[in-house]
Amino acid sequence: MSTLYEAEHEDFRKSARAFFEREVTPHHADWEREGIVPRELWRKAGEAGLLCFDVPEAYGGPGVDDFRYQVVLSEEQTRAGASGPGFSVHTDIIVPYLTSLGTEEQKQRWLPGCVTGETITAIAMTEPGAGSDLQGVRTSAVDEGDHYLLNGAKTFISNGINADLVIVVARTDPDAGHQGISLLVVERGMEGFERGRNLDKIGLHAQDTAELSFSDVRVPKDNLLGEAGQGFVYLMQNLPQERLIIAAQALAASEAAYEMCLEYARTREAFGKPIGKFQHNRFLVAEMATKVAVTRAFVEQCLRKHLAGELSAVDAAMAKWWCTELQNELVNQGVQLHGGYGYMMEFPIAKAYLDSRISTIYGGTTEIQKEIIGRSLGL
Repeated sequence: MSTLYEAEHEDFRKSARAFFEREVTPHHADWEREGIVPRELWRKAGEAGLLCFDVPEAYGGPGVDDFRYQVVLSEEQTRAGASGPGFSVHTDIIVPYLTSLGTEEQKQRWLPGCVTGETITAIAMTEPGAGSDLQGVRTSAVDEGDHYLLNGAKTFISNGINADLVIVVARTDPDAGHQGISLLVVERGMEGFERGRNLDKIGLHAQDTAELSFSDVRVPKDNLLGEAGQGFVYLMQNLPQERLIIAAQALAASEAAYEMCLEYARTREAFGKPIGKFQHNRFLVAEMATKVAVTRAFVEQCLRKHLAGELSAVDAAMAKWWCTELQNELVNQGVQLHGGYGYMMEFPIAKAYLDSRISTIYGGTTEIQKEIIGRSLGL
């Protein structure tokens, strides 16, 4: 047991693992074919206390302000190969905007449903012509007095089909640069809000990822999140936590790939002996064991900083790019180690290979993370 986690965290780990074994693993292959998980799963997760840990009790949440629980849940979901449910996007990335920026009325209106799983959330940042460059956002929201008139298009939106609330990053002042960006909450059923395709990805097939469009959507001023013109600042403030949870998920995926490879090296025989007895394979698995052990030490160091409110954007960038690149490295090596079986979807390493490729892209590409780190060095 890691010294970072206490008995209650490990108890929660057992219950989370049991949930995924019971409610997710038997059905995940069907959801992959359907391209989406059922809303009923979200409600079951809410009943099991697996959503929105840090939402205060006043709004129906457990009020547990301890990010270790989110990390434990993400680790168990990753190790189960349950890449479909967008729980982490909801709990770790989107709902914190509502709890930290929402008015009392907004919190009362939205948070209880987020906790129970009745309300599913998404955040719409990326556009067809603007990904990493948030200052290039073209979606516009024109002030019409008591409402904004929202127009634009977003793409690659996780939870996009299921979402009931979408935090939309929009430009409310076309001449103010990054100070002209605001966050508007668009609700299911608003006229002019349309969902496009459930996108056909090379991996994460059970996770609904959609195109969204907004055509003269009247968004009430009551749905402005935080202050107008401060959206870019809010996004930057939340990115370290987003990147830390991605790093934790990538580390869990790396550890799972290592464990698959270790088991295969012990049991698969060639030329009359286990393939792990060949020096190349033995060294390969030894390198995997070392890399995941060293990486876990760094991620737990970052998590300790985050718990103390001291995680910097640079630390988060280091964790995000390192862990996701390691994930891709290990699953790629794992496919090779498994030989022809590694190319078969019935083997978990093949699915891990497909699911992993996005990790160095979403949440800010590896190149963006290195740019953040490089600038911090005065370069």
